[in-house]
Amino acid sequence: MTQLADLQFYSTPEHDCSYLDNTKAKTLFLDPKLIISQSVYSQLSELGFRRSGSHIYRPHCDSCQACISIRILVDSFAPSNSQKRVFRKNSDLIVRQVEPIYSEEYYQLYEKYINQRHRHGDMYPPSPEQFKSFLVESKQQSLFIEFRLPSKQLIAIATMDIFDRSLSAVYTFFDPKYAKRSLGTYAILWQIFETQHRKFDFLYLGYWVDNCQKMQYKTDYRPMELLIKGRWLAITEETMSK
Repeated sequence: MTQLADLQFYSTPEHDCSYLDNTKAKTLFLDPKLIISQSVYSQLSELGFRRSGSHIYRPHCDSCQACISIRILVDSFAPSNSQKRVFRKNSDLIVRQVEPIYSEEYYQLYEKYINQRHRHGDMYPPSPEQFKSFLVESKQQSLFIEFRLPSKQLIAIATMDIFDRSLSAVYTFFDPKYAKRSLGTYAILWQIFETQHRKFDFLYLGYWVDNCQKMQYKTDYRPMELLIKGRWLAITEETMSK
């Protein structure tokens, strides 16, 4: 099995940034042909890498360091009053952990979500092939978390990766019809509590970008750490306000 020191990485040409307007980005990615262990994947997460489909990557921009890895210290997490309300609001949901697969039920929910919520994003227009390559095709230990109404209707799915001592929230999609349930928030809360249940240390939330409005929700879960200049630093209310 390939070890961390033996990994091969490649860099993409410059492309439009997904987070900041009028900005070019580059991405460093692991050779997708390599098979790596969960332990090596866990070490890469410590270095700020993320997964999309079968690709493990991190931003590698020449003149911008705006994308910062973020993770929640779950042992010390205390939900806010609004988060407690969201959790209670969804206490009727049936939650099940399943293997990531393609199904028409899953895809129709994903298609509805992308069409209604992300028509101007990189994943529009959706397709079954895109769904598979983005969420199903993984060489790592991953799970789909189903959220269903008591009627068994599927209304949300969270995709989650498993590290040695942590979990990673990869992506969540849901039925926009149930926006009042705040399903995105609930999915993160559920994964925080699942991380606690497994007696793991962190829940990784991917990248946080200060000037990107759609990323601001990630700082609502405290305490957290940001990967800054190669070091994970605990972030306080005072730090964020500077």
